[in-house]
Amino acid sequence: MEKFIYLVRHCEAEGQDSKAPLTAKGFHDSLQLVEFFKGYPIERVISSPYTRAEQTITPLAKALNKNVELDVRLQERVLSSSNLPSWQEKLEQSFEDLDLKFDGGESSREAMVRANSVIEEVYHSGANHIIIVSHGNLLALVIKYFCHSFGFEQWKNMSNPDVFQLHLNNNEAKISRLWTN
Repeated sequence: MEKFIYLVRHCEAEGQDSKAPLTAKGFHDSLQLVEFFKGYPIERVISSPYTRAEQTITPLAKALNKNVELDVRLQERVLSSSNLPSWQEKLEQSFEDLDLKFDGGESSREAMVRANSVIEEVYHSGANHIIIVSHGNLLALVIKYFCHSFGFEQWKNMSNPDVFQLHLNNNEAKISRLWTN
């Protein structure tokens, strides 16, 4: 069974809150995604329910005449419920130790399991070309699941937006970065 899952990181947003909208540049880039995906036979569009993710993909979904399916399993990973002044250092540690968990947060492994339950579900669906829109940390963990060398440094080099293709063919998985700014 062959599937093409396009992992899309949301466009630039005005903040990290779940209701934070896209910036003017983010809205412009969301239109660039419409152009980027022209010619791709997209059958489903699934997004984090966060405003910035939904706004990222809505123009493309409208152009394709597809509904945006919101899925809470694609919402951003919470590293900690506490304000961590050295959050990037903590995030880096969580890429090295997948079971590391901070106060009120989710471990990398827990986030991977949550996000990969969506991947597993679409793999067994009838659609063969699916867009999944989420957040940098969560998508980096999905990529890491299939490509173990993907880590903190690769996460730091992700852009807003960013697009990776996950090509699943029976028991083989191949990840390719498609977006270039």
